[in-house]
Order: sequence, then structure tokens, then C-alpha cells
Amino acid sequence: RFLYSMEGVNKASASAGEIKGHYLNVTAATMEDMYERAEFSKDVGSIICMIDLVIGYTAIQSMAIWARKHDMILHLHR
Repeated sequence: RFLYSMEGVNKASASAGEIKGHYLNVTAATMEDMYERAEFSKDVGSIICMIDLVIGYTAIQSMAIWARKHDMILHLHR
């Protein structure tokens, strides 16, 4: 799923000559799974990852710290 979306982003960036992005949803059942998904989204070239509000305050803060440390934009979906 992440690979297909990044393929589309890369094609759009190449044809438009602009920086493009896509919100890759990294919400999961555990923090370890969210870190793994976020790391994978970074590895495939994404600069934005998205989490849902329902994960809770502590998990939101943990993901915010991770995103800052890895120079990623974190989007909070409500």
C-alpha cells in the first residue's frame, strides 16, 4: 500500500516539477507496530506520516517525538 502511493507521488513530482507528498497512515494496535510502519514510510521516501486521534494522548506524544527525531511531518487525523 505504501509503495503504490509513493510510486504515484514520485510520478506526480517528476511530471509537475514540484514537491508532492501523501499522508501515509501509520496507526496500529501497538506502539511498536506504529514505529515500524513510520520507519517503513520514511524508508520509501515519504516526508509525511499520519496518525488517528483515537490512539490516545501518550501515543500521540510518542509519535510526535519520533517524527521530530526523524525529520518527518506528523499529521493528526481526527
